[in-house]
Amino acid sequence: MVEGMLEPMPADWRRALAVVAHPDDLEYGCAAAVAVWTDEGREVSYLLATRGEAGIDALEPAQAGPLRELEQRESAAVVGVSSVEFLDHPDGVVEYGPRLRRDVAAAIRRHRPELVITLNFGDTWSGGVHWNTPDHRAVGRAVMDAVGDAGNRWIFPGTGSEPWDGVRWVAVAGDDSPTHAVDVTAGLERGVRSLLAHRAYIAALTDEEPEAYARSFVERAARQAAERFGGRPAIPFRLFAR
Repeated sequence: MVEGMLEPMPADWRRALAVVAHPDDLEYGCAAAVAVWTDEGREVSYLLATRGEAGIDALEPAQAGPLRELEQRESAAVVGVSSVEFLDHPDGVVEYGPRLRRDVAAAIRRHRPELVITLNFGDTWSGGVHWNTPDHRAVGRAVMDAVGDAGNRWIFPGTGSEPWDGVRWVAVAGDDSPTHAVDVTAGLERGVRSLLAHRAYIAALTDEEPEAYARSFVERAARQAAERFGGRPAIPFRLFAR
């Protein structure tokens, strides 16, 4: 591989489980890759630690949670995902620890993926410019550990499913040091529409017109990755092999 270039993601897998903290976490680029994968006949499921109930300042959590859940389900459907589960950890104060690891390990045992996807769990975004949130850090770290937990029958027994040691890779979206990428030429438009499904959240986040905001973000991310992926619009990941 040419130094600095991104390798294609592995293609010899059938099932993936994406585990993130909040509704909208997967839609800032990653959903475009999901659209490509589901078009290829792969099965992708979503697991969210929270319902994003603390994410809209103008709405009480009791109102925001159901609204953001609905938007996440609509968003997932745009890219061919029908399985969307919520763990109901408290938004904004998710804690890394045995409870979170157990919940994620149990989901991995249920879904039995070969590929697990999560979001940047480093301290910062954008090469150290922006501080990452506690929820992202806690969930991503728990995912990395739960992949091993899921395969050990003596860790978290009694989850209702047999151990699963079949995870071959963990792909981290939004990482500052990506290694691989997915050509999203065929999924880019659905990636935009998937983010646009989070209309209430986008409206609370910015004064920009929602479609212009969603299109600008997703297309900009794909163009940036294209510079390291043969000029093709792409979504990058840092890939960890097991």
